[in-house]
Amino acid sequence: MPDPLTVASGICAAGALLSSWQLGRRAVRAEAEIDRLQAELTAERHAASHDPLTGLPNRRAFYRLAATLLTDGSGRPLVAVVLDLDDFKQVNDRYGHAAGDQVLISVAERLAAFAGDNLVARLGGDEFAGLLASPTLDRRWIEHATRRLCNMLAAPIPVGTTSLQVTASVGLAPVHGRQLTEALDRADAAMYEAKGIGAGRPDRVLRDTAHLAEC
Repeated sequence: MPDPLTVASGICAAGALLSSWQLGRRAVRAEAEIDRLQAELTAERHAASHDPLTGLPNRRAFYRLAATLLTDGSGRPLVAVVLDLDDFKQVNDRYGHAAGDQVLISVAERLAAFAGDNLVARLGGDEFAGLLASPTLDRRWIEHATRRLCNMLAAPIPVGTTSLQVTASVGLAPVHGRQLTEALDRADAAMYEAKGIGAGRPDRVLRDTAHLAEC
């Protein structure tokens, strides 16, 4: 006949194993829930700071990240960039909003490729901005950078069975000290002056403090 103490000991051991297994299951479920909540939080933070169409930082994130770059102490020369597509409404009206979205995505991809590791963002609509580290603030370098960006933007954009070619007005201005707003204002003024020249014209005008180009 089994020893009662042995039976009791076995029951206790089995109960301990069951409790340990249940605790392990709860720990796994708790860890999975924490991972899920962290993933949701990360996704929410990304959505709050990025444009949902292009994936670029949005306006709020651009100014926050730009402020960080201006205070990083590296002393690198920085150039503000403002870009606006010409007559973008016609793309939506003629080819539909899906085509317009594809144009914006392609422009964003080309701007990001041009900027490399530098900050670029979609401010809203068909307006983009960037803050580029440059080896120099020499006007010739800024003019060369503007032409290179224009050439990238001028390439045809595949949309369904056809391709579209859009033009853009671009303004660049060096950032003096930490005066980002002032630099963006000058770049924006240069961009609008370029837009006034007329879409598609090869005119390029270099100003003392900003460069503009009608791509």
